Amino acid sequence: MAGGLLVVALGATAAMAATRGEPDGTLTVRRVPAAVVAAPTVEPVPKAGPAPAGLPKISYWHAARGFPPDPAPHSLETVAEGLRPHGKVAVYDAPGGTARAFLPRTISGLPVTAPVVSRRPGWLAVLIPSINRRIGWVPVSAGTVHPLRDQLIVDRGERRLTWLHNGKPRGDWEVAVGSARTPTPLGRTFVMGRTITQGNVYAGLDALVLGAIPDDRDALSASLRNGHTAIHAWSDESAFGRAISNGCIRMPPDAQRTLLRHIPEGVVLTVVE
Repeated sequence: MAGGLLVVALGATAAMAATRGEPDGTLTVRRVPAAVVAAPTVEPVPKAGPAPAGLPKISYWHAARGFPPDPAPHSLETVAEGLRPHGKVAVYDAPGGTARAFLPRTISGLPVTAPVVSRRPGWLAVLIPSINRRIGWVPVSAGTVHPLRDQLIVDRGERRLTWLHNGKPRGDWEVAVGSARTPTPLGRTFVMGRTITQGNVYAGLDALVLGAIPDDRDALSASLRNGHTAIHAWSDESAFGRAISNGCIRMPPDAQRTLLRHIPEGVVLTVVE
């Protein structure tokens, strides 16, 4: 067709263009230089500096300061990986940055599975327990990465907890959340493990301990200030649909049984408004 252009690939160096535009209808062939393909840029892997022996250890009661904020605390994207440390590992404030604390293999008897929320060459960003909405960076050699297939979402305004498995809804329940004075902390946290409870009000069921702690410890009674938020059963059904707890998420007993059967350590729970 007059004025048309046909480009035929000739390897990686050039191409031929044929144009039928001469008065006698002949083809004019010209060589077209191929585009120059830049070599891919390889991002260097920052080295992990030595960690001072006197660094604090992250415990059930304490996490060191200096860790950066979670860049996406309200994200509802599934976090599909969790890191199980090989041993006591140093946690840094950035890839190749300053070591701020040690993360142990267990915390108060609970095996640590820290959700992996970001990656850089040679490094993993994980959610930090015992402090809210903070992440730390560890070398990829620090542990073994395991798949996470579940996700929990709590809507504080709607007073509902939703359970997703492989991205598909598996359960949805009306729950009780923290009161206005002692709210359930917003943002991403994760299930640290399960613990026993005492008292008939918990329906004789274990609780799922979360990495989150009260945002305002002073708003709680002295006996509760060093605790973590948790998901636990509640025998008084009048609590459900209300903002009434000290920050924990109160579940119907049958719903708590379901979570205890299916939710392992490391599963992310995101609390939204």
